[in-house]
Amino acid sequence: MASVNKVILVGNCGRDPEVRYLPSGQAVANVSVATSSRRKDKNSGEMIEDTQWHRVTFYDRLAEIAGEYVKKGRPIYVEGRLKYGVYTDKTTGVEKNTVDIIATELQLLGGREGMGGPSGGGDEGGYSRPAAPRAAAAPAAQRPAAPAPAKGGFDDMDDDIPF
Repeated sequence: MASVNKVILVGNCGRDPEVRYLPSGQAVANVSVATSSRRKDKNSGEMIEDTQWHRVTFYDRLAEIAGEYVKKGRPIYVEGRLKYGVYTDKTTGVEKNTVDIIATELQLLGGREGMGGPSGGGDEGGYSRPAAPRAAAAPAAQRPAAPAPAKGGFDDMDDDIPF
């Protein structure tokens, strides 16, 4: 029988990633991700926000990408798996449990603020995998000028939208 260990998080980064390299040369980045849920208290009727913090670890190229593009406060989408561990607290000597998310996918959400590009626009400003190389585009001087939009009506629509 097959088993599944999969986590999907959509939340905000709590701190900038810490990128380090193992002796083997493998990149590792750690970040905290906050997820929040809201509910109405039955007794008082007030809205209560519950925030959970998650420790996320990226490896290899994904760690380098996270280190370059993920910033504190930025919304991200992460897919990964749970990894449980135990360590002994040095100050108290007590064993403590840990839960980490080992990330396999990363998508930056929101606009491109602070990314050196225009804010908003077509793409969501995310990154999950390297894009395939594109064919060279024609220089701007050789492209025909865009026609002026028509005044009113739907005559300027050149594609068929099925809905």
